[in-house]
Amino acid sequence: MKLNLNEIRPSGNLELLARQLVEGFITGLHKSPYHGFSVEFAEHRLYNEGESTRHIDWKAYARTDRLYTKQYEEETNLRCLIAIDTSPSMFYPAENFAKIRFSVVAASALAYMLNMQRDAVGLCLFSDTIETLTPIKSSPSHLDKLLIQLSGLLNKKPGKQSTNVAQVLHEAAEKIHRRSLVVLFSDMFDGDQNNTEEIFKALQHLKHNKHEVIVFHVLDYDTELAFTFDDKPIEFIDLESNQKLKLNPADVRETYQQEATRFYEQLKMRCHQYKIDFVKADVRDDVNTILQTYLIKRAKMR
Repeated sequence: MKLNLNEIRPSGNLELLARQLVEGFITGLHKSPYHGFSVEFAEHRLYNEGESTRHIDWKAYARTDRLYTKQYEEETNLRCLIAIDTSPSMFYPAENFAKIRFSVVAASALAYMLNMQRDAVGLCLFSDTIETLTPIKSSPSHLDKLLIQLSGLLNKKPGKQSTNVAQVLHEAAEKIHRRSLVVLFSDMFDGDQNNTEEIFKALQHLKHNKHEVIVFHVLDYDTELAFTFDDKPIEFIDLESNQKLKLNPADVRETYQQEATRFYEQLKMRCHQYKIDFVKADVRDDVNTILQTYLIKRAKMR
């Protein structure tokens, strides 16, 4: 299922979209990418005549005309907190808010998948402070509430608050009292440009508290990393401070690329050092492809 972020309607059914994405993972793989995402995992295998029909996946049968059974391993109490940066910079580009839309869709699919595995999931929405922090639960009704909150982000307009990724991650590390999987969707841009080292300390804080961490680095890589704007005078507006600057991209492209690449590589390196999974999430790429590629890689590592 190839998903165009521009086609997502704020009033659309996010649960249906999440289910379609997750079912696409299963259908497209011999082994479900659930494997490796938690201790317990579900995988599909062909049904053998004479076996109990209790675990036959009838939806898979309807799609493929073949009988598959869902195989479950030992119960788990995996806890996952999905944290989404909702600061103004995440509502870029202005024409389609692709970064926040990618985060909402990907988070919905992961929450749906975890709930199918009977794992517990919670949601944290933040900018300069934590705006929403739900309990971490595994019930279907709780998933419904999370999807409603995520749907609300599709209707939200960028606010005026800046980002404080470091402070929020430190706070989250202290609020999560049991060992959990923390999945972060953020461009990692901080309102304080000198706060880079604090971001790394906050990530380390999460690891120190025994949490497993995945960072989905959500960017429009063409413009925000490569700075591929037309070589003509353009007025740039800082979404967080509203400052405006008119310049020709050609005059600053090389310097910009050096600084942006330096931060990107440093972030990747620190994540590797702290044993944090770093996922390049380019909003121009297909959401399904990014998630599926990551989950396959993760399964092979376990």
